[in-house]
Amino acid sequence: MSTRSSSSSVAVPVQSLSVETRSISKSFPGVRALHDVSLTIQAGTVHGLVGENGAGKSTLGKILSGLHQPDSGDILLGGRRVVLPNPHAAMRIGVGIVHQELSFCENLTIAENLCLDDLPHRGPFVDWGAMRERARSWLEAVGVDVDPDQIVGRLSIGQQQLVQIAGAIGRGARVIVFDEPTSSLTKAETEVLFRQIERLKASGVTSVYVTHRMEEIFQICDAVSVLRDGVHVDTRPIGQLDRAAIVRLMIGRELEPTPDPPKQLGEVALRVQNLKSPGKLEGVSLEVREGEVVGLAGLIGSGRTEIVSAVFGLDPLVEGRIEINGRNLKRYSPRNALRLGAGFVPEDRKRQGLVLSMNCKENLTLAILKRLSALGFIRGLRERLLTKDYFQKLNIRAPSIHTGVSSLSGGNQQKVILARWLAAGGRLLLLDEPTRGVDVGAKAEIHSLIRQLASQGIAVLAISSELPELMAISDRILVVRNGRIVGEQTSAECTEESLMTLMAGAG
Repeated sequence: MSTRSSSSSVAVPVQSLSVETRSISKSFPGVRALHDVSLTIQAGTVHGLVGENGAGKSTLGKILSGLHQPDSGDILLGGRRVVLPNPHAAMRIGVGIVHQELSFCENLTIAENLCLDDLPHRGPFVDWGAMRERARSWLEAVGVDVDPDQIVGRLSIGQQQLVQIAGAIGRGARVIVFDEPTSSLTKAETEVLFRQIERLKASGVTSVYVTHRMEEIFQICDAVSVLRDGVHVDTRPIGQLDRAAIVRLMIGRELEPTPDPPKQLGEVALRVQNLKSPGKLEGVSLEVREGEVVGLAGLIGSGRTEIVSAVFGLDPLVEGRIEINGRNLKRYSPRNALRLGAGFVPEDRKRQGLVLSMNCKENLTLAILKRLSALGFIRGLRERLLTKDYFQKLNIRAPSIHTGVSSLSGGNQQKVILARWLAAGGRLLLLDEPTRGVDVGAKAEIHSLIRQLASQGIAVLAISSELPELMAISDRILVVRNGRIVGEQTSAECTEESLMTLMAGAG
């Protein structure tokens, strides 16, 4: 799958719509998500919504697109009050959404997913040719070169997100809510998206852009609204703001850097030798020592995620050896990796990291129930005290430890997964996009936590699509391309340019 520029991204200008919310409030069980939010988004602009995890920005975006309904308050489009009972009703009047969390039927093709709500017919039968052509034109409109007959489940998360963007834009929405659209995209894919948003803006489309990434706000937005604890704090043109001002509005305080603790590396905690997997890995070897943070950099499909998945026993291997804390991982399974002291924070937390039907406490202690039990019964008090301890250590924001984990913001869900492996006493942490969907304040906390854990002798192998993040947390960065490690740089000597050169094979 590749991306390329397209001159046919927006065929004709559309009538621009302003967006206004008046006293919008929304609560979920035990959580007040929004309170009396009133703001105005000018027609034909790119308007940013920012805030910490749990601030309410994604909830507001979902209300604007019909996914949630407000408890009270009004929505006005183009000055006219509207009711949006569901996404289909919102789409009919010109409002679409690009979700942070993917929602595809993974066993269907790209074309079938894109056209599922409006299948073209020839008489009583589905017109498969017309469906494929519609999907192909939508994909081309956002610069995505891929066969519409490809099964969605075989695409990476980043590729699926581009397909989702194509669907929203292809339906001709006049207002599009982008909810963290670049969270799994490479730099090149992000640039394709931004060019598309600029074309949409030129044609009169209004974009509501929800993001945690500061650089994106200044790159793409005309104005920014800041939410904190469900309340609208301020709206300003982007020219009146800088990074420090936005952080102050988001978290109500200055963001102070945490000094790195001194490094003391111990024994080899992870040794990987000649890992091979058909079409994925080609002779990968690496080491991570106690107290060391090693980053894996690479484009989507490079094999970086497959390395971590293999170490945790998720992917089959045809050849290779893995040692965790000096012991050979003979049978590749998460259970055996966990027994040897490994913990895994996956990229897709909802499908791979959490049991959404359980509460926070149950998710956090899932890996250590045997330790918390006596005579076959869980010691409830000990379980509650341990959970509360990690809630405090990681600053997990939830009404209580008994709150359903599905109701937490993305960043707090990620912290619950991280807390699970810390509680399990893991000495090797495998982190795949550890701050995906996490706000600037929580990201700094997680970065600080990773450094603190390393100072305590824990080994960390981390993947991130954000090169500045890898450079900030890693002692060494290994570059993966085409299933091989093609380079190594220390964080002190590397630059984004030098890493990108290795990642793209341009050197």
